[in-house]
Amino acid sequence: MVVDEYSPKGKCVVAATATGQLTLYTVNLSRTESKRVEPVPFQIAIRDKDTKTLTMYSKENLRQVDIRRVLARCRKGDAIVLLTLDNRYALPHNEILVQ
Repeated sequence: MVVDEYSPKGKCVVAATATGQLTLYTVNLSRTESKRVEPVPFQIAIRDKDTKTLTMYSKENLRQVDIRRVLARCRKGDAIVLLTLDNRYALPHNEILVQ
């Protein structure tokens, strides 16, 4: 899970050297654990740190993507923005800061 705390104060940060798959899931939250349940299709945009311009990463609907491929198009201070394709899903922590 990328968010450090699932609350309004939660922050999403990823190192520019991160590896692995970026995915989006619905979750069951309890006091003791956060458990992923169902994959959610998504798209990605990148927010430029200086101009705040959003640029689409890809027009295809994703279920997972190698984070290194996304980070290759980012600079420190940019944000990876996850976009849901269905308004049934809430995504309060949709911006991931690249450090």
